Amino acid sequence: QVQLVESGGGLVQAGGSLNLSCAASGRSFAGYRMGWFRRAPGKEREFVGHISWSDGSTSYADSVKGRFTMSRDVAKSTLYLQMNILKPEDTAVYYCAARPAWADWKAKNNYWGQGTQVTVSS
Repeated sequence: QVQLVESGGGLVQAGGSLNLSCAASGRSFAGYRMGWFRRAPGKEREFVGHISWSDGSTSYADSVKGRFTMSRDVAKSTLYLQMNILKPEDTAVYYCAARPAWADWKAKNNYWGQGTQVTVSS
């Protein structure tokens, strides 16, 4: 059974940093893309970025490019999201997700974590 468990959320002042973690278990994630999404109050879920589990290549949403960095530790089966220069508009629940590299993020059988709250005060 695949499990994705996020941690590291919290309250931070604008301009500050947080590092989120996602512990992934239950299968080998070789050939998978691991992603971060967020949902702000009253808004649709938003793609933040994803990383190839196999080669570490990344892709980011324009809204976070240059401020957020994704990485993974294959040995620890953990995904990370380093968030710098945080803004109040980054306030959201952040979700970790996983899908096969050939699939897309809209597929119903992708894997999702429960989320971790990030709140950025102005």
